[in-house]
Amino acid sequence: MTPLDTMLRGVYYCLMTEEIKPKQIYTPKEARSFLKVSESTMKRMIKNGLIKAYKVSGQHRIWGNEILKLISPKFELGFFKVYKKIKNKTKETIEKW
Repeated sequence: MTPLDTMLRGVYYCLMTEEIKPKQIYTPKEARSFLKVSESTMKRMIKNGLIKAYKVSGQHRIWGNEILKLISPKFELGFFKVYKKIKNKTKETIEKW
């Protein structure tokens, strides 16, 4: 392992152990690192309104509290309720056929 690799690992470790602050503004790249998602997934999340982002000079910016909402247990519970509702509606439609 080269010294550059060691340094980059240290930088990566520091970035990943950083706390998400609700009042801080993050770039999509920083949000991706917190959420461990790909660039295309982050773009899809912003486009579909799953995560609220603001355009500043043509670039997206995300408040820390929006990232925290995604990883909170309340969000997961809400997502499960919506999924269950869609599943039941689909099941009823199939049974009518």
